[in-house]
Amino acid sequence: MDPVVHFELPAKDRDRMAVFYSTVFGWQTQPLGPEMGNYTVVTTTLTDSGGRPTTPGEINGGFYLRTDDPSSHAPSVVIAVEDIAKSVSDVETAGGQILSQPAKIPGVGLYASFRDTEGNRMSLLQPTPRG
Repeated sequence: MDPVVHFELPAKDRDRMAVFYSTVFGWQTQPLGPEMGNYTVVTTTLTDSGGRPTTPGEINGGFYLRTDDPSSHAPSVVIAVEDIAKSVSDVETAGGQILSQPAKIPGVGLYASFRDTEGNRMSLLQPTPRG
């Protein structure tokens, strides 16, 4: 099975959102710059030196900026896959729609987003191998 490894939440105001989740749940946030799409990395659980959760089943996430595009208005879960090209093909074959072709996220891996048959925005990640 391909596991869920990350969550993503849309934010109109990422600073306000970071304060909310830090205050309520103690999450740590790290805003990234425009070269990384003004994404905010969210740590919800302890991680190893590679940034991966140390407790099985626990995941971290991020905040992305909400835009006028309706597909950016809903949360997304990220599914780790071994071969993103195969998974993109499998999504299309099964009736899903690819929203973004695989793109490299430095130090993380290859990332693509899709819409499933029910209209949910989801994402794929082929992680960069550890070490």
